[in-house]
Amino acid sequence: MKFRTRAIHVGNDPDPQTGAVVTPIHLASTFIQPGAGEWGKFDYSRSGNPTRTAVQETLASLEGGCGALAFSSGMAATHCATMLLSAGDHVLAGMDIYGGSYRLFHNICKSAGIQVSLVDLQSPDALSAQVRPNTKMLWLEGIGNPRLTVPDLPRLTDIAHANELLVGVDNTFATPVLLRPLEFGVDVVMHSATKYLAGHSDCLAGVLAVAEPKLLNRLYYIQNATGAVLSPFDSYLLARGLKTLDLRVREQSRSAQRIAEFLEGHGQVRSVIYPGLASHPDHERAKQLLDGGFGGMITFEANGDYERTKRIVKSTKLFGLAVSLGAVESLIEQPASMSHASYDAAARAKAGISDSLIRLSVGLEDVDDLIEDLTQALSH
Repeated sequence: MKFRTRAIHVGNDPDPQTGAVVTPIHLASTFIQPGAGEWGKFDYSRSGNPTRTAVQETLASLEGGCGALAFSSGMAATHCATMLLSAGDHVLAGMDIYGGSYRLFHNICKSAGIQVSLVDLQSPDALSAQVRPNTKMLWLEGIGNPRLTVPDLPRLTDIAHANELLVGVDNTFATPVLLRPLEFGVDVVMHSATKYLAGHSDCLAGVLAVAEPKLLNRLYYIQNATGAVLSPFDSYLLARGLKTLDLRVREQSRSAQRIAEFLEGHGQVRSVIYPGLASHPDHERAKQLLDGGFGGMITFEANGDYERTKRIVKSTKLFGLAVSLGAVESLIEQPASMSHASYDAAARAKAGISDSLIRLSVGLEDVDDLIEDLTQALSH
């Protein structure tokens, strides 16, 4: 079955008791067992829940994995992946990553004795020189946040595996609609499913998907032991969102392309970063790796300083001033003061996150209305 069909049917069999076409929300925290020491398919909802199991089946199919795990947030999923490591291990992470991942790596992981280095992944052949004897993992994003870099995922994965590193990819921006990292040999794929996968700003969720059963079992053990599982109701909301994922992402990509082209020709805009533009340094690679679209995220630099940028992002009427992304409504934010405020100033500068940088998440509104909204905001 094709992607869109699997999003609707895999993990969504009619309920055998009632024939309901939507998977029931099983709120039960515990399940009756056939006998003492005899275990049925489900015993306790932290360990497994029918609603969560169903959406995990859908997620695994869409990413092309042997299995998937659903978490209470994207950061809970990322944290679970880092718990594959031990004190004294070293992680190489891309510079263009979400602020929450930066905070996790530099505060939580370091306090647990895990060393972290941010590296420029735009030169894959330089990666091996960054590997230490204790390096165990490479962490990167399929489309970077917020500068929308598109790393050479196949090449980086090959180099990492040659150095016996696990490779984890945050696939939140690209989604499995446009990019399926497991197909390139990546070990672990993470999503903040709060964003595009759920798609309606009403569900907090995270996902890990893997191709290898042994690794899935290790991650499941950590998840079950630590307990950051997705609730049954949020599992239902995530399953609902997945059914329209392909339609939403492709339409958002089309609108984002038009908006990026508009911004590139605007006199109050210094630069535009969007993989679908020929001016993007990774444009050719994006055309090769991304499946028929370039995503719904745009980053651009406005003419002006920190304060003028704050005025611009506060002046939109359709683009909501908020963190998060990937939902049906369009959002706008200033990374330096919002999504990436957890970076220290020097790290922001090194990563190219300037005070005048603005990040757009393009929703499903009429694209002409969105362009008009940006036009009036840029006049402030």
